[in-house]
Amino acid sequence: MSKVGFLLKRAKPEAVEIAGELTAWLRANGHEAVVVNGHESSPHGARFVDDDELREAIDLLVVLGGDGTLLHGGALVAHRKVPILGINLGHLGFLTSCAPADAQLAIERALAGELPLEERLRLRVEVTRGSGEKVTRFACNDAVVSQGALARLIELESFLDDRLITRYRADGLIVATPTGSTAYTLAAGGPIVTPEVRAFVVTPICPHALTNRPVVVPATSRVMVRLGAPAEHVQLTVDGQWGTGLADGDRVEISAATEPLRLFRSPQSYFDVLREKMNWGEK
Repeated sequence: MSKVGFLLKRAKPEAVEIAGELTAWLRANGHEAVVVNGHESSPHGARFVDDDELREAIDLLVVLGGDGTLLHGGALVAHRKVPILGINLGHLGFLTSCAPADAQLAIERALAGELPLEERLRLRVEVTRGSGEKVTRFACNDAVVSQGALARLIELESFLDDRLITRYRADGLIVATPTGSTAYTLAAGGPIVTPEVRAFVVTPICPHALTNRPVVVPATSRVMVRLGAPAEHVQLTVDGQWGTGLADGDRVEISAATEPLRLFRSPQSYFDVLREKMNWGEK
């Protein structure tokens, strides 16, 4: 018997309907199914669990939603080595590779170990306050330091293993994984990095100097970012899921997380997905 968790995109009736059908099918085949963070519109009769109850291991997390919902799922289970299968109910669905019509077969193959599974690099993001207090979060896509309230440049100092990279005057700075290289950093002019490459991409957002270009650094290194001059309303955002304010004297240290994101991937090649989802390479 396997235990399958479902994470549903909020305010998406289609997710509730599909989860109800899949839950009934799993139970009929001798498996257990639970819904993570269930709410009023969740499937009737489903057993709900909260984030803390996920300490009781599940064998598979099925995400019914878009890439944002999958990133939330990664934050919940990646450190527990639980693989994720994404069923695309969003707009782009770059990470949620399975179509709703194929969900039942995909779950069956995933539980049987017949779907290709890949490990994606994650970020460990540690904020150290000027007071010495520390906060740690993890990212599948990126960590972003930016000016949140005003259209005003901020000064940021960036270091690689304690060696100064440069001092940026920009709207912000993105540190991304290869998975995140097709997200915010791509829009900011960063390169596409294929998932098997163990590297980070450091990309300034709208830099004042034309010579400030994206930098690719090895994932064995540590990137540190801090304010180069006092500024107000500066934010750190992790995977677009969590954020906190930064003040003078705070620093952000980014390194590779110990545990990767384990993701069932599309049978298509990486570049097939790029062409289909993002019209990559079209004339």
